[in-house]
Amino acid sequence: MEVNRRHSRQSQKSEASRMDRIKINLIGAGRVGQTLLSLLSTLADCQIQDILSASRSSAEKAVQRAGAGRVVSDLSDMRSADLWVVAVPDTQISIIASELAATQTATDQNPIAFHCSGFFPADEMAALRNLGWRLASVHPVLSFADPDTAASQFKGALCGLEGDADALKALQPLLERLGAKCFSIRSDGKSLYHAAAVISNNFAVVLQALAREAWVEAGVAGDVVPLLNAQLLESTAENVVALGPQQALTGPAARGDQRVVTSQGGDVANWHPLAGEVYRALSDMAVSLKKTGSTSTANR
Repeated sequence: MEVNRRHSRQSQKSEASRMDRIKINLIGAGRVGQTLLSLLSTLADCQIQDILSASRSSAEKAVQRAGAGRVVSDLSDMRSADLWVVAVPDTQISIIASELAATQTATDQNPIAFHCSGFFPADEMAALRNLGWRLASVHPVLSFADPDTAASQFKGALCGLEGDADALKALQPLLERLGAKCFSIRSDGKSLYHAAAVISNNFAVVLQALAREAWVEAGVAGDVVPLLNAQLLESTAENVVALGPQQALTGPAARGDQRVVTSQGGDVANWHPLAGEVYRALSDMAVSLKKTGSTSTANR
Protein backbone atom coordinates (compact mmCIF):
# COMPACT_ATOMS: atom_id res chain seq x y z
CA MET A 1 0.00 0.00 0.00
CA GLU A 2 2.82 2.40 0.93
CA VAL A 3 4.64 1.54 -2.29
CA ASN A 4 1.54 2.44 -4.30
CA ARG A 5 1.19 5.79 -2.51
CA ARG A 6 4.88 6.56 -3.11
CA HIS A 7 4.50 5.67 -6.79
CA SER A 8 1.41 7.88 -7.00
CA ARG A 9 3.28 10.85 -5.46
CA GLN A 10 6.19 10.35 -7.87
CA SER A 11 3.78 10.21 -10.82
CA GLN A 12 2.09 13.41 -9.65
CA LYS A 13 5.47 15.15 -9.34
CA SER A 14 6.48 13.93 -12.78
CA GLU A 15 3.21 15.17 -14.26
CA ALA A 16 3.59 18.53 -12.52
CA SER A 17 7.10 18.79 -13.87
CA ARG A 18 5.86 18.18 -17.41
CA MET A 19 3.13 20.79 -16.96
CA ASP A 20 5.68 23.37 -15.76
CA ARG A 21 7.91 22.94 -18.80
CA ILE A 22 8.04 25.72 -21.39
CA LYS A 23 6.42 24.41 -24.56
CA ILE A 24 8.26 25.76 -27.61
CA ASN A 25 7.27 25.95 -31.28
CA LEU A 26 9.56 27.06 -34.11
CA ILE A 27 8.54 28.72 -37.37
CA GLY A 28 11.45 28.95 -39.78
CA ALA A 29 14.10 26.26 -39.47
CA GLY A 30 16.97 27.97 -41.22
CA ARG A 31 20.40 28.30 -39.65
CA VAL A 32 19.23 30.73 -36.94
CA GLY A 33 16.15 28.67 -36.09
CA GLN A 34 18.11 25.41 -35.95
CA THR A 35 20.73 26.98 -33.71
CA LEU A 36 18.27 28.46 -31.22
CA LEU A 37 16.16 25.30 -31.08
CA SER A 38 19.18 23.09 -30.42
CA LEU A 39 20.27 25.42 -27.62
CA LEU A 40 16.82 25.60 -26.03
CA SER A 41 16.56 21.82 -26.13
CA THR A 42 19.46 21.60 -23.67
CA LEU A 43 17.40 23.27 -20.93
CA ALA A 44 15.57 20.77 -18.75
CA ASP A 45 12.48 22.95 -18.40
CA CYS A 46 12.04 23.43 -22.16
CA GLN A 47 9.91 21.08 -24.24
CA ILE A 48 10.39 21.28 -28.00
CA GLN A 49 7.08 20.71 -29.79
CA ASP A 50 6.35 21.64 -33.41
CA ILE A 51 8.62 22.84 -36.21
CA LEU A 52 7.36 24.41 -39.42
CA SER A 53 9.61 25.57 -42.24
CA ALA A 54 9.39 26.39 -45.94
CA SER A 55 11.85 23.56 -46.44
CA ARG A 56 10.81 20.25 -44.87
CA SER A 57 14.43 19.04 -44.94
CA SER A 58 15.46 22.06 -42.85
CA ALA A 59 12.70 21.28 -40.34
CA GLU A 60 13.91 17.69 -40.17
CA LYS A 61 17.47 18.91 -39.54
CA ALA A 62 16.15 21.11 -36.71
CA VAL A 63 14.49 18.08 -35.10
CA GLN A 64 17.69 16.09 -35.53
CA ARG A 65 19.87 18.78 -33.99
CA ALA A 66 17.49 19.36 -31.08
CA GLY A 67 16.84 15.67 -30.58
CA ALA A 68 13.18 16.52 -30.07
CA GLY A 69 10.08 17.93 -31.73
CA ARG A 70 7.97 17.02 -34.72
CA VAL A 71 7.80 18.44 -38.23
CA VAL A 72 4.42 19.87 -39.29
CA SER A 73 3.22 20.97 -42.72
CA ASP A 74 0.93 23.88 -41.86
CA LEU A 75 0.43 26.55 -39.21
CA SER A 76 -2.94 25.02 -38.37
CA ASP A 77 -1.13 21.80 -37.38
CA MET A 78 0.88 23.52 -34.65
CA ARG A 79 -0.21 22.97 -31.07
CA SER A 80 -0.54 25.78 -28.54
CA ALA A 81 2.78 26.74 -26.96
CA ASP A 82 4.23 29.03 -24.31
CA LEU A 83 7.03 30.31 -26.53
CA TRP A 84 7.03 30.78 -30.31
CA VAL A 85 10.34 31.33 -32.08
CA VAL A 86 9.78 33.08 -35.42
CA ALA A 87 13.05 32.75 -37.34
CA VAL A 88 11.84 33.55 -40.85
CA PRO A 89 13.34 36.12 -43.28
CA ASP A 90 12.65 39.71 -42.23
CA THR A 91 10.12 40.45 -44.97
CA GLN A 92 8.09 37.36 -43.98
CA ILE A 93 7.66 38.21 -40.29
CA SER A 94 4.47 40.27 -40.53
CA ILE A 95 2.97 37.83 -43.06
CA ILE A 96 3.63 34.82 -40.82
CA ALA A 97 2.32 36.69 -37.75
CA SER A 98 -0.94 37.49 -39.53
CA GLU A 99 -1.35 33.93 -40.80
CA LEU A 100 -0.54 32.51 -37.38
CA ALA A 101 -3.02 34.86 -35.69
CA ALA A 102 -5.73 33.55 -38.02
CA THR A 103 -5.19 30.02 -36.67
CA GLN A 104 -5.20 31.02 -32.99
CA THR A 105 -7.84 32.11 -30.50
CA ALA A 106 -7.38 34.45 -27.57
CA THR A 107 -6.70 32.67 -24.27
CA ASP A 108 -5.56 33.65 -20.80
CA GLN A 109 -2.20 31.94 -21.40
CA ASN A 110 -0.65 34.99 -23.14
CA PRO A 111 2.11 33.20 -25.09
CA ILE A 112 5.39 34.90 -25.94
CA ALA A 113 6.55 35.19 -29.54
CA PHE A 114 9.90 36.58 -30.61
CA HIS A 115 11.46 37.12 -34.01
CA CYS A 116 15.16 37.35 -34.76
CA SER A 117 15.37 40.40 -37.02
CA GLY A 118 17.95 43.04 -36.21
CA PHE A 119 16.00 45.55 -38.32
CA PHE A 120 12.30 45.18 -37.44
CA PRO A 121 10.90 45.86 -33.95
CA ALA A 122 8.69 43.38 -32.14
CA ASP A 123 5.63 45.27 -33.40
CA GLU A 124 6.20 43.66 -36.80
CA MET A 125 4.14 40.83 -35.26
CA ALA A 126 1.36 43.17 -34.06
CA ALA A 127 -1.35 40.84 -35.39
CA LEU A 128 -0.52 38.48 -32.51
CA ARG A 129 -0.75 41.20 -29.88
CA ASN A 130 -4.44 41.55 -30.69
CA LEU A 131 -4.79 38.03 -29.23
CA GLY A 132 -3.02 39.03 -26.03
CA TRP A 133 0.37 37.62 -27.03
CA ARG A 134 3.52 39.21 -25.62
CA LEU A 135 6.02 40.16 -28.31
CA ALA A 136 9.78 40.63 -28.49
CA SER A 137 12.70 40.67 -30.88
CA VAL A 138 15.89 38.78 -30.07
CA HIS A 139 18.95 39.58 -32.18
CA PRO A 140 22.05 37.51 -31.37
CA VAL A 141 25.15 39.35 -32.64
CA LEU A 142 26.69 36.21 -34.05
CA SER A 143 27.52 34.65 -37.39
CA PHE A 144 25.12 31.82 -38.23
CA ALA A 145 27.02 30.43 -41.23
CA ASP A 146 26.89 26.99 -39.59
CA PRO A 147 24.34 26.04 -36.87
CA ASP A 148 26.72 23.74 -34.97
CA THR A 149 29.47 26.35 -34.91
CA ALA A 150 27.01 29.09 -33.92
CA ALA A 151 25.68 26.96 -31.06
CA SER A 152 29.21 26.36 -29.78
CA GLN A 153 29.93 30.11 -29.94
CA PHE A 154 26.67 31.24 -28.33
CA LYS A 155 28.08 31.32 -24.82
CA GLY A 156 29.20 34.91 -24.25
CA ALA A 157 27.52 36.20 -27.42
CA LEU A 158 25.88 39.61 -27.18
CA CYS A 159 22.14 39.50 -27.73
CA GLY A 160 19.99 42.58 -28.40
CA LEU A 161 16.50 42.55 -26.86
CA GLU A 162 13.52 44.76 -27.62
CA GLY A 163 9.76 44.49 -27.13
CA ASP A 164 7.11 44.14 -24.44
CA ALA A 165 8.49 44.45 -20.93
CA ASP A 166 6.83 41.30 -19.63
CA ALA A 167 8.10 39.31 -22.61
CA LEU A 168 11.66 40.51 -22.05
CA LYS A 169 11.40 39.76 -18.34
CA ALA A 170 10.76 36.11 -19.20
CA LEU A 171 13.16 35.86 -22.15
CA GLN A 172 16.29 37.45 -20.72
CA PRO A 173 16.87 34.86 -17.96
CA LEU A 174 16.24 32.08 -20.49
CA LEU A 175 18.81 33.49 -22.92
CA GLU A 176 21.31 34.13 -20.14
CA ARG A 177 21.03 30.48 -19.11
CA LEU A 178 22.13 29.66 -22.66
CA GLY A 179 25.17 31.89 -22.14
CA ALA A 180 24.04 35.07 -23.91
CA LYS A 181 24.96 38.54 -22.68
CA CYS A 182 21.79 40.55 -23.20
CA PHE A 183 21.42 44.28 -23.83
CA SER A 184 18.44 46.50 -24.60
CA ILE A 185 17.59 48.22 -27.88
CA ARG A 186 15.10 51.06 -28.22
CA SER A 187 12.20 50.10 -30.46
CA ASP A 188 12.51 53.30 -32.50
CA GLY A 189 16.25 52.72 -32.90
CA LYS A 190 16.16 49.24 -34.46
CA SER A 191 16.95 50.37 -38.02
CA LEU A 192 19.97 52.45 -36.99
CA TYR A 193 21.11 49.69 -34.62
CA HIS A 194 21.09 47.20 -37.47
CA ALA A 195 22.80 49.66 -39.82
CA ALA A 196 25.61 49.91 -37.27
CA ALA A 197 26.02 46.14 -37.37
CA VAL A 198 26.11 46.23 -41.19
CA ILE A 199 28.77 48.97 -41.13
CA SER A 200 30.84 47.17 -38.51
CA ASN A 201 30.65 43.76 -40.14
CA ASN A 202 29.45 43.66 -43.76
CA PHE A 203 31.00 46.93 -44.89
CA ALA A 204 34.28 46.03 -43.23
CA VAL A 205 34.37 42.94 -45.45
CA VAL A 206 33.64 45.03 -48.56
CA LEU A 207 36.50 47.38 -47.66
CA GLN A 208 38.88 44.44 -47.31
CA ALA A 209 37.88 43.25 -50.78
CA LEU A 210 38.39 46.77 -52.15
CA ALA A 211 41.84 47.00 -50.58
CA ARG A 212 42.85 43.65 -52.08
CA GLU A 213 41.66 44.75 -55.52
CA ALA A 214 43.64 48.00 -55.23
CA TRP A 215 46.83 46.15 -54.26
CA VAL A 216 46.45 43.86 -57.26
CA GLU A 217 45.84 46.87 -59.53
CA ALA A 218 48.97 48.50 -58.09
CA GLY A 219 51.02 45.46 -59.10
CA VAL A 220 51.46 43.68 -55.77
CA ALA A 221 52.02 39.94 -56.25
CA GLY A 222 48.93 37.82 -55.73
CA ASP A 223 50.49 35.70 -52.99
CA VAL A 224 51.52 38.81 -51.02
CA VAL A 225 48.10 40.50 -51.08
CA PRO A 226 46.45 38.20 -48.47
CA LEU A 227 49.46 38.63 -46.17
CA LEU A 228 49.25 42.44 -46.37
CA ASN A 229 45.51 42.25 -45.75
CA ALA A 230 45.83 39.92 -42.75
CA GLN A 231 48.63 41.87 -41.08
CA LEU A 232 46.92 45.26 -41.38
CA LEU A 233 43.48 43.95 -40.45
CA GLU A 234 44.69 42.11 -37.36
CA SER A 235 46.72 45.05 -36.04
CA THR A 236 43.89 47.50 -36.77
CA ALA A 237 41.33 45.37 -34.93
CA GLU A 238 43.65 45.02 -31.93
CA ASN A 239 44.29 48.78 -31.81
CA VAL A 240 40.61 49.73 -32.11
CA VAL A 241 39.67 47.36 -29.27
CA ALA A 242 42.57 48.50 -27.07
CA LEU A 243 42.61 52.25 -27.81
CA GLY A 244 39.25 53.15 -29.31
CA PRO A 245 38.73 54.49 -32.86
CA GLN A 246 40.09 58.02 -32.34
CA GLN A 247 43.43 56.93 -30.92
CA ALA A 248 43.76 53.95 -33.28
CA LEU A 249 43.27 56.05 -36.41
CA THR A 250 46.36 56.66 -38.55
CA GLY A 251 46.99 57.65 -42.18
CA PRO A 252 47.21 60.84 -44.25
CA ALA A 253 43.75 62.20 -43.38
CA ALA A 254 44.37 61.70 -39.65
CA ARG A 255 47.76 63.47 -40.01
CA GLY A 256 46.17 66.37 -41.85
CA ASP A 257 48.17 65.73 -45.04
CA GLN A 258 45.54 67.14 -47.38
CA ARG A 259 47.86 67.12 -50.42
CA VAL A 260 48.23 63.35 -50.19
CA VAL A 261 44.49 62.87 -49.57
CA THR A 262 43.54 64.97 -52.61
CA SER A 263 46.07 63.38 -54.95
CA GLN A 264 45.41 59.86 -53.74
CA GLY A 265 41.64 60.34 -53.92
CA GLY A 266 42.00 61.33 -57.57
CA ASP A 267 44.08 58.24 -58.34
CA VAL A 268 41.52 55.99 -56.66
CA ALA A 269 38.67 57.66 -58.56
CA ASN A 270 40.46 57.18 -61.88
CA TRP A 271 40.82 53.48 -61.13
CA HIS A 272 37.40 52.90 -59.53
CA PRO A 273 34.97 55.90 -59.57
CA LEU A 274 32.69 54.58 -56.81
CA ALA A 275 35.68 53.71 -54.63
CA GLY A 276 36.90 57.29 -55.20
CA GLU A 277 33.68 58.62 -53.68
CA VAL A 278 34.07 56.27 -50.73
CA TYR A 279 37.71 57.33 -50.27
CA ARG A 280 36.82 61.04 -50.19
CA ALA A 281 33.87 60.56 -47.82
CA LEU A 282 35.84 58.37 -45.40
CA SER A 283 38.79 60.77 -45.52
CA ASP A 284 36.49 63.63 -44.46
CA MET A 285 35.16 61.54 -41.59
CA ALA A 286 38.70 60.50 -40.63
CA VAL A 287 39.74 64.15 -40.28
CA SER A 288 36.75 64.84 -38.02
CA LEU A 289 37.29 61.70 -35.97
CA LYS A 290 40.91 62.55 -35.26
CA LYS A 291 40.11 66.16 -34.35
CA THR A 292 36.88 65.78 -32.40
CA GLY A 293 36.38 62.10 -31.63
CA SER A 294 33.28 62.05 -33.84
CA THR A 295 32.86 61.19 -37.51
CA SER A 296 30.36 64.04 -37.96
CA THR A 297 31.73 66.86 -40.10
CA ALA A 298 29.05 69.33 -38.91
CA ASN A 299 31.21 70.94 -36.22
CA ARG A 300 34.53 71.08 -38.05
